[in-house]
Amino acid sequence: MKTSYHTKKINGVEIFYREAGDKQKPTLVLLHGYPTSSHMFRNLINYLADDFHVIAPDYPGYGRSEQPPIADFDYTFENFSTIVKTLLDELGIKKFSLYLMDYGAPVGFRIASRNPDSIETLIVQNGCAYEEGLETFWDPFRALWKDRNDKEAAATLSTFHAPDGLKWQYTHNVPDTSVVSPDNWEVDLRHLGRPENGDIQLALFYDYRTNVPLYPEWQEYFRKYNPEMLIVYGKDDYIFPGVGAEAFKKDVKNLEFHLFPTGHFALESFGDEISELIKDFLKRKTAKN
Repeated sequence: MKTSYHTKKINGVEIFYREAGDKQKPTLVLLHGYPTSSHMFRNLINYLADDFHVIAPDYPGYGRSEQPPIADFDYTFENFSTIVKTLLDELGIKKFSLYLMDYGAPVGFRIASRNPDSIETLIVQNGCAYEEGLETFWDPFRALWKDRNDKEAAATLSTFHAPDGLKWQYTHNVPDTSVVSPDNWEVDLRHLGRPENGDIQLALFYDYRTNVPLYPEWQEYFRKYNPEMLIVYGKDDYIFPGVGAEAFKKDVKNLEFHLFPTGHFALESFGDEISELIKDFLKRKTAKN
């Protein structure tokens, strides 16, 4: 099944999304992380499209979605979750699975915990819902959360979306970096290089502090609603390390758990293995609903 490419105005913002598969089949919504876009799912979409309906949006200011001026738009995880849910509503998608990666976790866990009857399954790949998952990498973020005007923290954080910082995120602790296409960070640089985008990234770094107080709410959602969950995690990720994946075991009963010896963007180095696990999981779990 071919992937098609669309834009739709949601709450006044043109949102770009990739779509593939038969709309009558179970829907999987792919939520990307920082600093990437739906481009990170290009291979996974092709692998799943024969069996599932797949949607992958870009957040405002990312990929090919519109980047409203920061003075006119709230670049927050709360707003991103509202836009994604509104997109699904306007597309008539009432039941769906969510793939949550990095920033996709706080976006998607907001949607899931507030709309539990809409959720068929959850797939988590290097995304956090426990403070155990926020280790040393997060020290400059915590400094920024404490003081929004901390220039040293802001300068450190800005290096993450510079070219070398982008490459590091894709290649750090990857066993064979030759399998990671440089096109990844070149594509990311397209949207990160837009005027004012650096300020947008810092605004979201600061807003990430709003996710942590919601962790208990999401954990209660896991306990109360027992969602079917698949974890496919790069255990050697410095950003969201494997200990954060292990933490889900405390509250998620219906859990299938897989760690891979790689870093943050696990799909780049273990895409075939992860794709096969996802297809098998969705075929078994969505067939029940």
